[in-house]
Amino acid sequence: MPTYKAPVRDMRFLMNEVFDFESHYKTIPEGEEATPDMVEAIIGEMAKLCENTLAPLYQTGDEEGCKFEDGKVTTPKGFKEAYDEFVAGGWQGLSHPVEFGGQGLPASLGLIKSEMMATANWSFTMYPGLSMGAMNTIQMHGSDQQLQDYLVPLTEGRWGGTMCLTEPQCGTDLGQVKTKAEPQEDGSYKISGTKIFISSGEHDLTENIVHIVLARLPDAPKGTKGISLFIVPKYLPGKIGEDNGVHCGSLEKKMGIKASATCVMNFDEATGFLIGPENQGLECMFTFMNTARIGTSIQGLAHAELSYQGALTYAKERKSMRALSGKKEPDAIADSLIHHGDVRRMLLKQKAVAEGGRAMIYFAAQYADKMISAAQADNDEEYKKWDDELGFLTPILKGFLTEKGLEVANDGMQVFGGHGYIKEHGMEQIVRDARISTLYEGTTGIQALDLLGRKVLLLTKGKCVRDFSKKLVDFGTKNLRDPKLRPFAWKLLKIAAEWNYLTTRIMLVAAKDRDVVSTASYDFLMYSGYAMMAYFWALQAGVARDKLENGGNEPAEFYKAKLATAEFYFDRMLPSAKAHADAALKPTKSTMQLKPEHFSFDYE
Repeated sequence: MPTYKAPVRDMRFLMNEVFDFESHYKTIPEGEEATPDMVEAIIGEMAKLCENTLAPLYQTGDEEGCKFEDGKVTTPKGFKEAYDEFVAGGWQGLSHPVEFGGQGLPASLGLIKSEMMATANWSFTMYPGLSMGAMNTIQMHGSDQQLQDYLVPLTEGRWGGTMCLTEPQCGTDLGQVKTKAEPQEDGSYKISGTKIFISSGEHDLTENIVHIVLARLPDAPKGTKGISLFIVPKYLPGKIGEDNGVHCGSLEKKMGIKASATCVMNFDEATGFLIGPENQGLECMFTFMNTARIGTSIQGLAHAELSYQGALTYAKERKSMRALSGKKEPDAIADSLIHHGDVRRMLLKQKAVAEGGRAMIYFAAQYADKMISAAQADNDEEYKKWDDELGFLTPILKGFLTEKGLEVANDGMQVFGGHGYIKEHGMEQIVRDARISTLYEGTTGIQALDLLGRKVLLLTKGKCVRDFSKKLVDFGTKNLRDPKLRPFAWKLLKIAAEWNYLTTRIMLVAAKDRDVVSTASYDFLMYSGYAMMAYFWALQAGVARDKLENGGNEPAEFYKAKLATAEFYFDRMLPSAKAHADAALKPTKSTMQLKPEHFSFDYE
């Protein structure tokens, strides 16, 4: 099983030398306590928890899985003790207000905490992760009484939380939600219906579980305009242990993340409470969904990192054949795998995705800080500005990073050869766990439609692409004369122009053929991901170049490795973007012309 080691050196590089988190924290009230010493202590202590407590439970949790008996779910051995240690450290409320039991630190520190936890043990991380979404939703839309009743115990970690959207007849199309909410004289509601695929819906880690549930009021409008949002606790506040009509019907049998309880939840006239305005539940739920989608993008980075750590160790130790350029280890029976070009290709892909993805997420984390700071200051204009900025990044982070994370997790398994297919090495578990990341919280196709159809074409008419691509242009024009950075700068200028051309072409075609939005959306998202990651690799290369010249916090070899990885990304990975651009601009006919009944002639 790969042994997890928190990549704190790379994390410090991004926080201190690339994005200057110290200066960033001085611009937001929540950053007052986030001094360099405090940040260093948080990273160090979380690394210890992840390396010593969470990582050892990763493979054993998969082997044991969750158990379901008499409506109760038991998590694998060691999970309850690990959760208690997590709560005792105050980790759940790290980025939530002090008045509700949190530490009041920036949201970005919470995301960095989540990255380490996610890499060490994704299944475990889902339990507190779902609670975070519930906490954010209640904080944004709950009444003063709901904040006291629910946010305090959630922030302290004594209670857990979930999001309950999907039903047997609908997933992405939430306009088909059938769960009912009947008003009661005391202002509460009776919630009845069935929800499926509910992560952390039932477990033994907390004394209570707070469900955030989409349901319909009587006579509500049809479709998404008639959905409201409700808080439905397993046990009502002050009545722990008394049945509230919330029951787990079964556990899903899954391909991966087996230590995470995925439940069928039945609400049998359960007492619930409206959160936010009537019939605006979907808008309120987007608070939860955006939080969850950014969290899921971390999963792409996490599986790339964990698979890389396992594959790198194996590639250094495993002897097989001689390198084509001559013996590298003459005293050994054969050379290590790492001396073979194809193995290096896979390792460098993993490294590029993990470290490039980390940069993308840390950049987005600063936007999240500014958005949350504006929300807490009731500055609607500033909140909308940063929400829009983050809204453009979110589908790219979620869609691209999870697709690439799954791809390079498979590469890590490939490095092991046949041993990668054997459970004892743990590489196949990473692949199985990574597979869900492209599916839940909106499939890659849904992220692509959100990006191209909603964010780019409908809401901004391409402005969001023009705005972000200016960063590529600025880097390119600034560094064209630097011999070391010129190759990156020139390619960024070209891809910035191509990104805008691609956007404009699709926009013009979509005016006449709306199917192009769907047929081109996946390729547009992947192109956008490659373009965005190229910028962040160039940014890291620029900092590394400067530190090699003027001195930095890390050894010279660290910065040289950054430049080498950036060069690999631009030479070997970025060319894939051109194929996506070409595919996105092809006519819809080749995709849409085949009649449904003609997809097969052998079965119905």
